[in-house]
This record gives sequence, C-alpha cells and structure tokens, in this order.
Amino acid sequence: MLNVTLVREAERALAAAQTAGMVREEAINTDYLWAGIAKTEPGMRSGWHHHGEWETVAYVIKGACRLECGPGGRDVYVAEPGDYLYIPKGAIHRESNPTEGEQALVIVRFGGGPVLFNVDGPMPE
Repeated sequence: MLNVTLVREAERALAAAQTAGMVREEAINTDYLWAGIAKTEPGMRSGWHHHGEWETVAYVIKGACRLECGPGGRDVYVAEPGDYLYIPKGAIHRESNPTEGEQALVIVRFGGGPVLFNVDGPMPE
C-alpha cells in the first residue's frame, strides 16, 4: 500500500549532514530522495562542499542565495525569491546570503549514497 506522508514545520529535524555557515532541516529522507529547508543568516557563507551522487534543486523562498562554483569558484549565480538553482552531481560549491535578512531555501535532492562532502576549497583551476 502506498501512503502519503505529511511533515509539518514543527516535525522537521536538523539534518545529520551540516556545513559551516548554514542550517539544514530535514523533512523527507528516503534511499533516493532528500527534501528540506536550508537557512543562512545575513552575511553568512557556507563552507565549500558537494553532494556526491545527488542532484540538487534549490528554490529560494526568502532572502537571496549567492552560489559560487566552477574552477576557482569563478562562476557566480544570485537567485532571489521565486528562482530555482540546479546543482549537478559532484559540483563543488558554496552558498552565501548577501541580504540583511535570513535566507531560506527549499532543497530537493535525487540520488544515492552519502549526501554531503565538505571540502577545503573550490574546484581546481
């Protein structure tokens, strides 16, 4: 039997995998799907990381998200409320909050294996 799952805001838990500078709250976690919220305080920046074999879609609901990626972190994207970001498997990146208010992103990942790999810096030049 297939069952629908409802996860209320108060039922989200801190995700086991965290990156410095941001807080991830987990709502759904299956063998191939992860969904939750990522929050970053004003002016904060996450550490460099990637999500292994997981593809990631981020939807900005509050604030703005500045994403650095690519060789040397040279590629920069700024997403605002209503915008989506797609992050391919293994793409080293970091997010920051360039606004004066809290940033909140809805995160959905598809894939498998460990979900977070913190690294020392961006993809080499």
